[in-house]
Amino acid sequence: MTLKKRLYEIIFEADTPAGKLFDVILLVVILLSVLLVMLESVSSIAAEYLDELRVLEWIITIIFTLEYILRILIVQKPLRYAFSFFGIIDFLSVIPTYLSLFAFGYQSLVVIRMLRLLRIFRVLKLTRYTQAGRLLMRAMWASREKISVFIFFILIIVVIMGTMMYLIEGESNGFKSIPLSVYWAIVTLTTVGYGDISPVTPLGQLMASVIMILGYAIIAVPTGIITAEIIKPTPVKNTQVCHKCLFDKHDDDAVFCKKCGEIL
Repeated sequence: MTLKKRLYEIIFEADTPAGKLFDVILLVVILLSVLLVMLESVSSIAAEYLDELRVLEWIITIIFTLEYILRILIVQKPLRYAFSFFGIIDFLSVIPTYLSLFAFGYQSLVVIRMLRLLRIFRVLKLTRYTQAGRLLMRAMWASREKISVFIFFILIIVVIMGTMMYLIEGESNGFKSIPLSVYWAIVTLTTVGYGDISPVTPLGQLMASVIMILGYAIIAVPTGIITAEIIKPTPVKNTQVCHKCLFDKHDDDAVFCKKCGEIL
């Protein structure tokens, strides 16, 4: 096996011990990078260990940069990978740190803070290395039509309830417009309850009680829909990635890529 094929097997797949070890190390580095961002946001920690945190951040950035370069070099079609979803995520995980070098002046601190927010994209890379993440994504995608109908139904309810509360309570009790009343209905239905607007009349309080009780029942609906999709039996997929088209959903006994026909 050539060095390029060996690196491809390690970086893009997880069937071998070396590939699994690479994934585990990468997961640890990803979690560490997220932890550093969280610690740097704590003023007391940043005031005392800012330099150490910056050094660690640059070390992690270099690791991600080398990983990104390796992925570009070993795939058969680099542009396809570079403009794929995870290719863009990989790029976004390294570019903010380099861009921060060019942020000068008084307003640069605001720019750096905004750039730091982009580093949260590293968390998205976790979905590539966990079968549980793929299972959850498939369940959510399979439930998209049911969830869409459910959300549309909820929108109808809050518009109706908000309009009725506007007619019942009126502007004198804080319900100054239908959109504001719809906002109140959403807050009440989701059981958030900010308390900035509240009904005063007995009829309004009765309707608010109905919406609150309805909210508890509605919250469980999307959870049940997604759970039903998760528990459905799904065929086991291996971790082989086609080096030509980057398709990665192959059966365990697959010899050829089911998308482009290339030998795996």
